[in-house]
Amino acid sequence: MDSDGKPMKSSVDDLRFFQVVAAGETLTAAARRLGWSLPVVSKRLSALESRLDVRLVQRGTRRLVLTSEGALYASGLDSILDRLRELEDLVTERSGELRGALVVQATLGLGRAHVAPLLAEFAAAHPQLQVQLNTSALPLRPHRRTFDVAVHVGSPPDSSLRMRRLAENRRVPCASPSYLARHGAPTCVEDLARHDCIVLRENEGDYALWRFGDVSDPRHVRVRGPLQSNDGDIVTGWALEGRGVIMRSEWQVRPHIERGDLVRVLPHIPTPAADIYALLEDDGHVPRRVTELIEHLAARLPGRLAARSA
Repeated sequence: MDSDGKPMKSSVDDLRFFQVVAAGETLTAAARRLGWSLPVVSKRLSALESRLDVRLVQRGTRRLVLTSEGALYASGLDSILDRLRELEDLVTERSGELRGALVVQATLGLGRAHVAPLLAEFAAAHPQLQVQLNTSALPLRPHRRTFDVAVHVGSPPDSSLRMRRLAENRRVPCASPSYLARHGAPTCVEDLARHDCIVLRENEGDYALWRFGDVSDPRHVRVRGPLQSNDGDIVTGWALEGRGVIMRSEWQVRPHIERGDLVRVLPHIPTPAADIYALLEDDGHVPRRVTELIEHLAARLPGRLAARSA
């Protein structure tokens, strides 16, 4: 209690709160992640600034911008909270049960179809855990430290991350039989430049540059078309309607190909691997709940992907 008999906010709670704020693109994004309303987040931030007697966040900007004091405060949070979590893990793991919070990040399609059911299984087996899944079409930003485990398709964006391959995968080009009947099937990579190609805008990089071949013989083509989206299910749906050629992960389109709803084009030309990985920070201590979750995903995900195409 403080001198007025009111409950005091924990300094640790303030650290955790500002870590979320500093990692967000906007205060609205921070509010969404915290599960609070925007006015509550603004009030909590003002209270923290009053306690520290400094301004941490610049007001009046569309994107969240830290002041120099805010940046300094944020720069020390990760190491302090990581050490605290490590101490908590060492104590709670002695009980034998998995406890604590797990934050998992995944892409929209894979997150909905496979990661979410596997997390529900894991949570049911370990009722003392609090598991949170965040799905997004936005690029993975490891430096913001907003996850314990990220399930990522393709080459990891940051070589400093630890990685564990969960399942094999590659991206393949395909189109519906009706589209190919109208436009003909491409016979070489260069033919794709003359087709209506539906571009999936995910992660960072050149979305319209489709890659083929392997390490010894890399090839690529710049595609174009009237339709683009950041949602893989929308892109696949357009292809099923006969609106163009898509380049999608094999795990996602294999069932459609096996049913004949989509046809793989250029099957004689290999495509680069886009395996599915579990990524986590390479910062020393890894809680047992994280390692056991990764083992669960590695054991169950390949079977789910195979069963979906059976």
